Amino acid sequence: MTAEYFKDRIRSIPDFPKKGILFRDITTLIGDPEAFREAIDTIYEECRDLAVTKVVSVESRGFIFGSTLAYKLGCGFVPVRKPGKLPSKTIKETYSLEYGTDALEVHADALSRDERVLVVDDLLATGGTLRATCDLVEDLGASVAGIAVLVELTSLGGRDRLSEYSLISLAEYDSETI
Repeated sequence: MTAEYFKDRIRSIPDFPKKGILFRDITTLIGDPEAFREAIDTIYEECRDLAVTKVVSVESRGFIFGSTLAYKLGCGFVPVRKPGKLPSKTIKETYSLEYGTDALEVHADALSRDERVLVVDDLLATGGTLRATCDLVEDLGASVAGIAVLVELTSLGGRDRLSEYSLISLAEYDSETI
């Protein structure tokens, strides 16, 4: 499938969650069984030869794609969550936002040194969340085999923050497109 196929199935909502933001709503794509299947199958085809042992995804929309890909790839799934949401011992990564900071956590025993990880999320914007996720993976001694996202907002430069990794995106938008 082409990027246009996926873009045609992602709704754009102006001024959400605040004025000046053009929100890319993936609920229309995941609500369409054929489009959702095509998205998963396309990412799978791009990543199936990476020999991943785990898929790591960030809450909450990343879980939709990550858990499904883990199933299809025949490997384990590791959730990355906001602080205080995981029940066992965790490690934390704090990262910068445009105005302030945020943090993510993963279970301290979620990955081992010999694991190859596919990091999956729904969207790549500035790259802060995915950078923090990759840092968590590497802090646990595992290696990042690749990153996969459904949507990439190219004008925000997130790919540059992740330049050492193989990254695939299914639908790219710049700031001027609707």
